Amino acid sequence: MSSVQLSGAGVAAVAFNNNSLRLSQTSALRVSSSRRLSGSLVVKAATVVTPKYTSLKPLGDRVLVKLGVAEEKTMGGILLPSSAQSKPQGGEIVAVGGGRTIGDKKVEVSIPTGAQVVYSKYAGTEVEYNNSKHLIMKEDDIIGILESDDVKDMKPLNDRVLIKVAEASDKTDGGLILTETTKEKPSIGTVVAVGPGRLDDEGTRQPLLVSAGSTVLYSKYAGGEFKGADGTNYIVLKASDVIAELS
Repeated sequence: MSSVQLSGAGVAAVAFNNNSLRLSQTSALRVSSSRRLSGSLVVKAATVVTPKYTSLKPLGDRVLVKLGVAEEKTMGGILLPSSAQSKPQGGEIVAVGGGRTIGDKKVEVSIPTGAQVVYSKYAGTEVEYNNSKHLIMKEDDIIGILESDDVKDMKPLNDRVLIKVAEASDKTDGGLILTETTKEKPSIGTVVAVGPGRLDDEGTRQPLLVSAGSTVLYSKYAGGEFKGADGTNYIVLKASDVIAELS
């Protein structure tokens, strides 16, 4: 079981299991439209692909992600009702498109099949295929590749950077002890890893200006937050959200 906890504006809090997926038995092709419930809540159902279709090939720079499942228990072993279980934001790449053309250059999808990935919260189109839930999304919606069970080993993609967040102060300048809820959210950290850079108009990767090991200041409410295996806080954000380098 690979379990990673995630939270924040770009990624919802989640722990997912890569080896177990919920199954949904369906025998008819069904494309469901949005249904409006009480108030202004809109629920969008997945497109269900019948067994007569044996192949689902993403086009262009899209990828097909087989979803993980939300944990049914808390870390303390408490069973969660389905309404309290977090929607997973991670899964396995099971198919990739043929890439895209930028200028005169053909750019292949850089993520291999079989990779365990984390993606943006509202990315993609949900489909049920081979009795499992999947998402079809753009390659750029993938935040990073999970190379181990610990987020510190995540490989950021494109122009994203992985930052180890500095610890928040436990006391005010006057010596008053702060609780977890009253601590000021830090916006300083150490760069752990950087992506290969974004593609320019000619399809060439532009290296990022920040590098691993740098101490940086970043926009306060940017990116998606992660918690490592040892409780350390991390954040993944766009390089454009890094606003200064400290020394």
